Amino acid sequence: MLLSVKRQDETRGNEPERTRKSAAARPKSRRFRVWRQERPFVGGVLIAIAGVEMFFSGQLDIGHLHVQLGIEGLQATVIPVMLVLLGVLAIVMPAHHIFYGVIALAVGIYAIIGVNLGGFLIGTILACIGGVLVVAWMTPDARARAKERAQRLSEDDVQNAESASGESA
Repeated sequence: MLLSVKRQDETRGNEPERTRKSAAARPKSRRFRVWRQERPFVGGVLIAIAGVEMFFSGQLDIGHLHVQLGIEGLQATVIPVMLVLLGVLAIVMPAHHIFYGVIALAVGIYAIIGVNLGGFLIGTILACIGGVLVVAWMTPDARARAKERAQRLSEDDVQNAESASGESA
């Protein structure tokens, strides 16, 4: 009996090398997917992209006209750095996602005044969408509780409808 059991290493020896590599890569992608679902990942990335876009729109030279002047030059640097930082913090520390999302929304809207129309409105739109996604994000536990609550409410609606149709007949 012990001789008929193959070790795991022996069974993998006949497989092609690329199959072994893809099998080894699967757990990493699964771990990243699980990690990503436990955080407001998409919203944080959108906020960070908005900051990068605003930074590059604030550093423009159009012909001989330099867009970044005076105190606006400071705002054109601080606001994008703040947005990138808020995006990263929303991903890394999801417990404070509402705070980071609201601040990102406020900074994104203020960027209309402070950074070349908010990165020519593209950065402001990205920051606002990302901020809303970060604020609206729910933890997996909260999502499960909301789904259970919705199922209970739908079951109650079905029971109420059945009792109402029974009474009217």
